[in-house]
Amino acid sequence: MRLLIVEDEKRLAVSLARGLTAEGYAVDVVHDGLEGLHMASEGDYDLLVLDIMLPGMNGYRVCAALRAAGDDVPILMLTAKDGEYDEAEGLDTGADDYLTKPFSYVVLVARIKALLRRRGRSGGSPALTVGDLRVETAARRVFLGEVEVTLTAKEFAVLEQLAVRAGEVVSKARILEHVWDFAYDGDPNIIEVYISALRRKLGAFRIQTVRGAGYRLVAGR
Repeated sequence: MRLLIVEDEKRLAVSLARGLTAEGYAVDVVHDGLEGLHMASEGDYDLLVLDIMLPGMNGYRVCAALRAAGDDVPILMLTAKDGEYDEAEGLDTGADDYLTKPFSYVVLVARIKALLRRRGRSGGSPALTVGDLRVETAARRVFLGEVEVTLTAKEFAVLEQLAVRAGEVVSKARILEHVWDFAYDGDPNIIEVYISALRRKLGAFRIQTVRGAGYRLVAGR
């Protein structure tokens, strides 16, 4: 899952990004409303964490602009305000949830997971089945038959990208975009390390290499 944080309090934004990255999400951060709107419009994000009081363009206007363009990405709005009017205004512009600062990080993560589960139910089952492999995207658990397989956060994120497009070729570029953030400038072959780990844990036959194109997750040999 790829998240965008639009928050002008840089220490808070960095802290949230570190925590959410540790949870297994790919996280991009911007500190300006206009840049946030551009990133959200151009990128393929699974959820936005959007502050209201932003330079350039406030969160209300960013949210309204995305909804007017037909973008239904889940939006969790953050604000230092706590009045009912502010919450109503945020929800009226199309936000999906609202969290008042200061907030508990645990609550933030719970709200994010709830929004992603809700989107999973509306767009398809949060449990992805490929043969005897089951990937529970909301619970972030993987099973081979009845046996649970333990994966690291990054291993799970790579597998999830393959599972949501099972049978299709998924390019390295797409995996990088959704599992690592846009600022990643390391070796793209890092993906091969995680593919190798997944093959060891799940069976090499499940992940096919399509030379020059990417990888394909399949049900059987």
